[in-house]
Amino acid sequence: WIQQKQPQAHNMALNMLSRQPATLKAGARRAMAPVRPASRMVRARSASSDPMVDKATSIKMMREGVKEFGEESVLTPRFYTTDFEEMERLFSMELNPNLNMEEFEAMLAEFKLDYNQRHFVRNESFKVAADKIDGATRKIFVEFLERSCTAEFSGFLLYKELGRRLKPINPVVAEIFTLMSRDEARHAGFLNKAMSDFNLALDLGFLTKNRKYTFFKPKFIVYATYLSEKIGYWRYISIYRHLQRNPDNQMYPLFEYFENWCQDENRHGDFFTAILKSQPQFINDVPSRLWSRFFCMTVYITMYLNDHQRNTFYESLGLEVKGFNQHVIIETNKTTARIFPEVPDCEHPDYFKRMDRMVELNTKLLSIGRMDLPGPLKKIMQLPVLERMVAEVAQIFFMPTLRCGSVDCEPELKAQVMY
Repeated sequence: WIQQKQPQAHNMALNMLSRQPATLKAGARRAMAPVRPASRMVRARSASSDPMVDKATSIKMMREGVKEFGEESVLTPRFYTTDFEEMERLFSMELNPNLNMEEFEAMLAEFKLDYNQRHFVRNESFKVAADKIDGATRKIFVEFLERSCTAEFSGFLLYKELGRRLKPINPVVAEIFTLMSRDEARHAGFLNKAMSDFNLALDLGFLTKNRKYTFFKPKFIVYATYLSEKIGYWRYISIYRHLQRNPDNQMYPLFEYFENWCQDENRHGDFFTAILKSQPQFINDVPSRLWSRFFCMTVYITMYLNDHQRNTFYESLGLEVKGFNQHVIIETNKTTARIFPEVPDCEHPDYFKRMDRMVELNTKLLSIGRMDLPGPLKKIMQLPVLERMVAEVAQIFFMPTLRCGSVDCEPELKAQVMY
């Protein structure tokens, strides 16, 4: 997938995936409309045949070598769609005089350099290392690859469509989105190829057609994707640095690619920083402060709960999951405070105490779900736990916060800057 020019880069990135994904439809109603799977997929999952299972991990397969997608929940990676017409208005140079095109053009020049063009090159050590991973660790490793691949592929679909829709309105911004979709496709393809080392893979074309799409307004898309890219950067670089200090825990060569890989995530986040600066209405009023706190909270809680459910994976890398999560959240929060108008005070003594209570409640919820009881009875048993979780979320939201933001957008903060 080494690219030389942009048209070839886009096509080669697509070839890494199992098939070319269908283009998202404009508007939430179209994008989220159910699509009937192709007939061969239906046959692969026919009720008349026994479900296929991977012998090494007991993971269900759609067909030989193709993993069945996990159940969707509030904690699983989502596919997003948005109001593309509003996006077009936001990036119209005629309607939006705040667009700093010099900054966007400088970013475009950097994206065109494609620093990681020759970075994602595999070797024989991948398969050798995968064959040595077995038992519960092998299963949790496959789940990690699936979730990571799905998240990267979600970004690819969204950025690709934004690049297509914005091209007539603002060619510079549109090309940046297209180049970011190149990066995300490259990441998703690399992760899906890594899954094949474990004799499994994802059918990304099938996923495109059958996954539910979550509609977010453009403002919320920018918040969510900014946080996703920045927290991705801190996760990858933290794992990489840990394994460089502890090479004996380097169980699979994928992690050796994280140092350069995470710079793609960082550049994507910086682009969304520029978007926020160009849209002052996203960050300069009271509702924006509340939404900033809300999105920080939901992203941090989602990561905290997800990773604690899969602590076996992090332990296999020699990481203590609680310490790792707290480090990533604190560093992401510090980065986010440079542009968001308000963020949680993650270093408050009670902040992670409440997060740990959320982990305890989520563990109870999952244990009830695994009980051999009728579905309605399990839901009744889960209700008080869910009620307690909602109360904890509310308490986290109303904990002390930090007033922050960029001095470029918050003139009253300039007096606080020290050189």
